Amino acid sequence: MNYFDLQVNGYRGVDFNGDSMTLEQVAEACRSLKSEGVEAILATIITDDLDAMCRRLSQLASFQDQEPIVREVIHGFHIEGPFLNEQPGYIGAHPAAAAKPANLDDTQRLLDAACGRTRIFTLAPERDNDYAVIRHLSENDIVVSAGHCNPSHEQLQEAISAGLRMFTHLGNGCPLEMHRHDNIIQRALHESNYLWIGFIADGVHVPFFALRNYLTTAGLDRCYVVTDAISAAGLGAGTFELAGQTVVVDEHLATWAADRSHLMGSAGTMPRSEANLRDHLQLSDADIETLLWHNPRKALGIV
Repeated sequence: MNYFDLQVNGYRGVDFNGDSMTLEQVAEACRSLKSEGVEAILATIITDDLDAMCRRLSQLASFQDQEPIVREVIHGFHIEGPFLNEQPGYIGAHPAAAAKPANLDDTQRLLDAACGRTRIFTLAPERDNDYAVIRHLSENDIVVSAGHCNPSHEQLQEAISAGLRMFTHLGNGCPLEMHRHDNIIQRALHESNYLWIGFIADGVHVPFFALRNYLTTAGLDRCYVVTDAISAAGLGAGTFELAGQTVVVDEHLATWAADRSHLMGSAGTMPRSEANLRDHLQLSDADIETLLWHNPRKALGIV
């Protein structure tokens, strides 16, 4: 089975959000992904100082131009932040101090650094005044995704009207405790007719029983699965880095911040996601292929 992963922060020891990655390291990560059936990914750059984010995007774009395997596997970029909800729980692994309100100037700097190869841009709709950035991105054929956010139901609907088309790793990027009914998970599921809904299928970020409920509610035709892989992916338990932050991977492959306060990306792989969907959710091969291959491509407009 082939895979298309819309959210990869790094792989097998290579951190796409680090400043020490080399062309050969990124090429080797791409070869490893390809050998495991991952035909394409979106390299994901997360919230940091804007100069650092731009530098990393520019470097990866340069690597695409220099090396065929990097160009083949990295289909484009997923920019996750910095326009996120900075409140505890919602901000997740992103540094709260670097989160900021959405604005067109910073948006364009990021897009320019990515050399026109941005495919998904994740932001918090409630941080986008009058939804100007959502409109700008949508008008430039970039898929705008909500994530690490807590818009009201009305704000979410207004963002959809402005061009929002996706929700990033639903069930994550939110506090452990929320209102039992009126919460961001319920609001997003209610709008699933208008949004592509992403999930991390490792059993850690979302328990498998909850994942089944979410997939059933949203409908498989509107959902997709990502790994949200970091440099630890494929390497087992140990200590790794994500954008300069220490990540501890335990024996269950859960990726924790050093203080164990929250998860930071995933150590999962696409083959493991496939196995989880088959073994724990009893999905058919056709349904798994829909979540791991067809829908990610459809979400990007690839036919």
